[in-house]
Amino acid sequence: MILLHTSLTSKTTLFLTAAILSVSALAADFNQTQYLADQADADADAQYNLGVMYDTGKGVHQNYAKAAEWYRKAADQGYAKAQFNLGLAYYKGEGLRQDYAKAAEWFEKAADQGDAEAQYNLGLMYDQGEGVRQNNATAKEWFGKSCDNGNQDGCNEFQKLNSK
Repeated sequence: MILLHTSLTSKTTLFLTAAILSVSALAADFNQTQYLADQADADADAQYNLGVMYDTGKGVHQNYAKAAEWYRKAADQGYAKAQFNLGLAYYKGEGLRQDYAKAAEWFEKAADQGDAEAQYNLGLMYDQGEGVRQNNATAKEWFGKSCDNGNQDGCNEFQKLNSK
């Protein structure tokens, strides 16, 4: 019976040690990313990654406003993933006041760089008239581009509009 208890204690100790090391690694990743993002010649990738950390709460307390702040810094440098995520923040109203028109603007910047998800979301906005004037032809165009870039949802929406 003592062996079973010792084995369980050892397993618990190993699990807790692994958890502590994991949290420690996330904190180190956050600190390194924060350092890189704060540099005068900041790397847009580091700024984007810091935004993701705040957005998801990995290595730091979740904070949508800070996520949007870091996404904007990377987006202003032309970083497509950050432009897409900033568009999502405006669309959902997470960390920013909800604004469909601004969401569409940021989605379009990412979409123009070939981001399939941004193209799809922009297609949805034109299809529904959210933040933009409703326009089936423009929606179909964006869905087609999204499909061409490998987004199956874009293909499905393109086919739906094609059959109308």
